Amino acid sequence: MTESFEALDKLVLFLKGESESKFSIEGHTDSDGSEKSNAELSLARAEAVKQYLIAQGIQSTQLETIGFGETAPIGSNDTENGKAANRRTEIRKITD
Repeated sequence: MTESFEALDKLVLFLKGESESKFSIEGHTDSDGSEKSNAELSLARAEAVKQYLIAQGIQSTQLETIGFGETAPIGSNDTENGKAANRRTEIRKITD
């Protein structure tokens, strides 16, 4: 868990230098569970990151959240390592 906070704190520093930009926080899951529960979980994962960033002083207007559920895997859901890779949150800069 400490690794997550270290990464988030680095993200906070970056975002503070990008105060005019907007970002999408995208939550993902592995394929365990139903599609509906995974969609909800992925959105909750993204929302948790958003709330942390806001608590650290990032403006909420810079951030939007999306839950992709299990629809965009980066690893195989047939292995534990693949499933672990699929349980993630990604941040993307929104371009106009």
